[in-house]
Amino acid sequence: MKIIVAEKTSPAAIKILREEQGWNVITADQINGDLAAQLTDADALVVRSAVNVDTKLLQSAQQLRVIGRAGVGVDNIDLDAATRKGVLVMNTPGGNAISVAEHTMTLLLAMAHPVAQADASMKAGKWEKKKFTGSELRGKTLGLIGLGTIGTEVARLAQALNMTVVAFDPYVSTLLATEQNIRLLPLEDVLRTGDFISLHCSLTPETEHLINAKSIALTKKGVRIVNCARGELVDEAALLAAIESGHVAGAGLDVFETEPPADPRLMKHPNVIATPHIAGSTEEAQKVVGTRIAEQLRDYLQSGAVRNAVNMPSVSPEEFKKLEPYLQLGEKLGAFVAQLTDKHISEVSISYDGGLADLNTHLVKNAVLKGVLSQILADSINLINAGNFAKARGIEVVEVRSGRRAAYSNSLGVALRTAGEPASVLGMIGLNNVLRVLGVNNIDIEAPLKGFLLLIRNQDVPGVIGRVGTLLGQHQINIANFALGRLQDSNEAMGIVNVDHKVPPEVLSELRAVQAVRQARVIEIR
Repeated sequence: MKIIVAEKTSPAAIKILREEQGWNVITADQINGDLAAQLTDADALVVRSAVNVDTKLLQSAQQLRVIGRAGVGVDNIDLDAATRKGVLVMNTPGGNAISVAEHTMTLLLAMAHPVAQADASMKAGKWEKKKFTGSELRGKTLGLIGLGTIGTEVARLAQALNMTVVAFDPYVSTLLATEQNIRLLPLEDVLRTGDFISLHCSLTPETEHLINAKSIALTKKGVRIVNCARGELVDEAALLAAIESGHVAGAGLDVFETEPPADPRLMKHPNVIATPHIAGSTEEAQKVVGTRIAEQLRDYLQSGAVRNAVNMPSVSPEEFKKLEPYLQLGEKLGAFVAQLTDKHISEVSISYDGGLADLNTHLVKNAVLKGVLSQILADSINLINAGNFAKARGIEVVEVRSGRRAAYSNSLGVALRTAGEPASVLGMIGLNNVLRVLGVNNIDIEAPLKGFLLLIRNQDVPGVIGRVGTLLGQHQINIANFALGRLQDSNEAMGIVNVDHKVPPEVLSELRAVQAVRQARVIEIR
């Protein structure tokens, strides 16, 4: 494994990665200014917020499997490009929550008590005691926009100073907020109510420039605004205009739309306390996020366990251990059923039965799609990008959980809707984790799901089995297993012959020439 740590991070994190035998860890001081060249043969990349992982950089990463963001925000990572390339992206939510919350409170206090301005005055040789009159936080209302881990910690610290806390977060329940002594309100009411407004939401198209001329107009005259989340949440021109007009009394900003700010007027305004994106930059926080991302990368590269992923659902090591056999089953069933047709696929239907239906089956779904798409696309398909490739081709994915096949515990079914006849396969994990086919195209038939499988569909008449066996023997093709099945209330039968070698086209032609045989094809399961 080659692991690139592209930005300065905790020595403890580097130690975790270097303890793994055979892992080559390249740190920021070894890159020599050419990250793209180092990425050509890298398996993993660790970044913080400075490195921009865009499409161009990802094009140079030929075998990259995972990107670890030591921190929360992933604005500097092109998630769509990473997903298309099949690269997992992880972050470390909550690792620097205490540091960011404390920095938020520092800015709140610094605006209420003009410590920075008074200090600058003193250092200039002045004694302006009457000029710097502050105000108490006690009894004031703090309006939080976003009530995640950081927002909740800010609320706790503010309540310790006897502030009233109101919040807007559409994803938080009223019960959870009430337990924290926080009143949930609509966004407009939070803006109208707060003496201080603090931002703790993620950046999305809906939240970009959330603080703008229109929303500022809803706030109290003399409101103070804090942003330690994302610079793009604030329309800086509108904020500067509101400060200059006196409607906004002050702002505490740790993040900016462009970093460093291209226009210095806002950060230089005397009513603005500005810091250079350092809210999460404490020794404790950097150690926590660094060690967490190192452990997450290690676990993913070693066992496939996914934690804190941002472009696919996370799966704990324990859950992954339960799912892993079904990932193999799903991929092989997908490959099997895709080889039953040469028509355009418009829908993939996946059915889960028994205990499998109760698990987190997102990865199983992607494994099935990987198996299907790998048969029809030249692209590199994996568990990360399979869903995106299916969507891009207009393939609808349907998932069904039922107990219809109670006779088969934990079975997995895959069916295709195509421009021709439908195709389906049912499978399960047998003893000693051996993968088995249980049925094909609604015909009950059981066979090992591996290697070369000769699929014969024929009229249910005497002599077919013998003729197939004779032809294979004449061409020195050894039979490992021969399974038979019948379609109920029909004269149609099916045989699955596991053979040691691929059946040549000329032998298939001879088999198709047998009078009762309607179809003969080889399914290859790697």
